[in-house]
Amino acid sequence: MAKGGLGKGLNVLLSEASAESGANVDFLEIDIKKISPNPYQPRSNFDEDKIEELVASIKKDGLLQPILVRPLPDKGKGHAQYEIIAGERRWQACKKIGMETIPAKIMALDDVETQQIALVENLQRANLNPIEEARGYKRLIELSGKKQKDLAEAVSKQPTTISNALRLLDLPEEVQELMFDNKLSAGHGRAILSLPDEAARIKLAHKVVDEKLSVRETENMARLYSVQGIERVKRAPAPRSFKIAARKLRQVLDTNVRVKSLRGKNKIEIEFKDEEDLDRLLTRMVS
Repeated sequence: MAKGGLGKGLNVLLSEASAESGANVDFLEIDIKKISPNPYQPRSNFDEDKIEELVASIKKDGLLQPILVRPLPDKGKGHAQYEIIAGERRWQACKKIGMETIPAKIMALDDVETQQIALVENLQRANLNPIEEARGYKRLIELSGKKQKDLAEAVSKQPTTISNALRLLDLPEEVQELMFDNKLSAGHGRAILSLPDEAARIKLAHKVVDEKLSVRETENMARLYSVQGIERVKRAPAPRSFKIAARKLRQVLDTNVRVKSLRGKNKIEIEFKDEEDLDRLLTRMVS
């Protein structure tokens, strides 16, 4: 595949891959059970709601775009004969519907070409979370042997974009999982990386999630941790009036109540067990 191919549109990329491999890209109906997922798929966290929307669309209008697969070595009966290059969500949706066959284009691509197309499809068509994107770049570097600057040119990104993405993989696994679940942004991750200590990174990450801190607030908190030490950074004690109010509300409502100040805003938090308990609280508060 030509150098820099990833920076081009997906259709151009596929055309070049087809020309170089000599593959026939006319689509065929393939037994859905003979197809396996792509182990190089950058996206590993599929949104079930999006898949259900796709299911509804396919039921209504049919599958408008074939998936892309490559042939696998023949391992005998019971083994998959094809591997998905692009279109795993369409494949999952068709399986949910119970379709026996799926239209697919067959291309003879190697591991590097497969990873390139899988990555570019996700970058162009869907928002990968920061960790999925970083892992995709890392895997492509490992497969292709490209240097970071060469990869940046190939995907039409600034070299700093690639290096900043890869740096996120230096975060503790626990923090990476929060980013993977879209609870932290890449900006939060870079701010947390400014702390040299792993325990401090984990503690700050959970503080960001719990208190819904912005990236700017996270950067300020990271600087504070660096100067004072994480154990010395404590929230200012709540006023005595907050404690009195919380105690009275607990007695009236017969549930746990917290009155606190968070990020410059005063809040009252009232706990309830279920919908029935919520109805009980509403009755007490409005009667």
